[in-house]
Amino acid sequence: MTEYGRSPGSEPWHPEDPLYGDGGWGGQQAHQGQQSPYGGQPQHYPEQQQYGDWGTGEQAGHGQQQYPYDQQYAAQGRQPYQGQEYAQGHGSQQGQYQQQYHDGGWATGSHPHTPYPGDAADPYGQHAGGYGPEQADDYGTADAYPPPEPPGRRRAEPEPEPETDWDPGPDQGEHAFFAGGDDDDDGDEQRDRRGRDDQRARGGKPKKSRNGMACLLVAVVLGGGLAGVSYFGYQFFQDRFADAPDFAGDGSGQEVSVEIPKGADGYAIGRVLKSAGVVKSVDAFVSAQAGNPDGRNIQDGVYTLQKQMSAASAVEMMLSPESRDNLIIAEGKRNADIYRLIDKRLEVEEGTTAAVAKKDYEKLGLPGWAMNHPGVKDPLEGFLYPSSYGIAKGQTPEGVLKQMVERATQTYDKLGVEQKAQSLGLEDPWQLITVASLAQAEGTSHDDFRKMAEVVYNRMKPGNPQTNGMLEFDSTYNYIKNQSKIDLSLSELRTYDNPYNTYFHKGLPPGPIDNPGEEALKGALNPTKDGWYYFISLDGKTSEFTKTNADHQKLVDKFNASRNN
Repeated sequence: MTEYGRSPGSEPWHPEDPLYGDGGWGGQQAHQGQQSPYGGQPQHYPEQQQYGDWGTGEQAGHGQQQYPYDQQYAAQGRQPYQGQEYAQGHGSQQGQYQQQYHDGGWATGSHPHTPYPGDAADPYGQHAGGYGPEQADDYGTADAYPPPEPPGRRRAEPEPEPETDWDPGPDQGEHAFFAGGDDDDDGDEQRDRRGRDDQRARGGKPKKSRNGMACLLVAVVLGGGLAGVSYFGYQFFQDRFADAPDFAGDGSGQEVSVEIPKGADGYAIGRVLKSAGVVKSVDAFVSAQAGNPDGRNIQDGVYTLQKQMSAASAVEMMLSPESRDNLIIAEGKRNADIYRLIDKRLEVEEGTTAAVAKKDYEKLGLPGWAMNHPGVKDPLEGFLYPSSYGIAKGQTPEGVLKQMVERATQTYDKLGVEQKAQSLGLEDPWQLITVASLAQAEGTSHDDFRKMAEVVYNRMKPGNPQTNGMLEFDSTYNYIKNQSKIDLSLSELRTYDNPYNTYFHKGLPPGPIDNPGEEALKGALNPTKDGWYYFISLDGKTSEFTKTNADHQKLVDKFNASRNN
């Protein structure tokens, strides 16, 4: 039988063989000349491939055979078939095999043989070859690899090999899948066949190949990887290129109230709507808002919408005043009216908000210049800024009032009332807000505010020849009386002693008489300079302005005539 991977004359391997511990087949042969522990029977091993530092060169003896003649010499401690006769019988084949292994990746060069001294009584060169006289040396033929077995030799069944714990490794007796082996490699086919024959010769069953399991493992890993890549690739495509998830239609018919906070951008609004079940995704809403020419006009506040609306429908409805369920504070509204509106919206007992305002006004965020003014009826008057507020049941009166004061303070800071007050001849910004509240109360349109503010400033001058420093505004009397009347007698107006009654006291009232809007504030900041002192509204929609009392009296007579007075 052929011993693969062994040099001529080397002994068969055993687990206790020192050659294994010396690091490979190329180490020093410590058992030179000793008899095999297996009784001289040839030991058959699968093909030995060279790894790491196993061996010091090529295995030039690959494919040799050991015959009984060799065993006889081995039993006597002598080295058979080595020297010139071997070289002459194998020289032609050696170069061929070396070239073959070189092409297969082995290192070039011949395998060095350890020199063994010949027996003085029987030198190696005097003995006949291992084949005997009746048998030709088939190694001399060009196609003798693998070398033929002698015709007369019987394939004896060897004795069972003692079991050892030695594992031949991935390249011994089974295909080395991860070492680069290939089931379809023609060069490995014969070696695999011989390895299986050697295993059967030792009485064992051929080991099952792990190729199938390894392939299955690789297939599972690759399949899972491809599935993962496909999933994340799909998600990436959906996120980057596909349309955002969206409902279809105008809604399910189920109404829902949502509150949009102040300063919310499209994404913040979208999150509120998605959380309430109005739209299916934030991206769909943002896209619909961007696609609507008026999309950026959506304001903060409370909206009554429907669940499962398309994003485009939600945008359209939020742009419609009908959907807004906000608390609307109109320009010129007095605090007393606003308190009642808040009570109603919060569904609390009437008077609750007014009581909080009176008790906790100092905690609601008023600026320093709005504090500690004597004779003020309501310190929050002029600071519940006219706007739209998202107020719903469950909020507290204190929270709502803080929101309104904050809105007023922000507007006043934006317009610069604190910096411009003194340039207008006023003591402080508090007086500027008061002027704006008078213009708001007496004006009938935005076009009136600048002229109305000029009237206030002109009448405030102590030496003016028209009113002698008296404002004489009906609105101040109505404020202190908490009413809105037009027909007021002069006797009633001139006899009521109250700081807010500008018919009785000169100059401005102690504080604002309502909550002016932005246009009235701008009118107070930039009044006309045309010399107006008087005004009257003949139709309740527009105002007529005059510079003298005589011109003003003509308009009063005209007004009385229209009313049959």
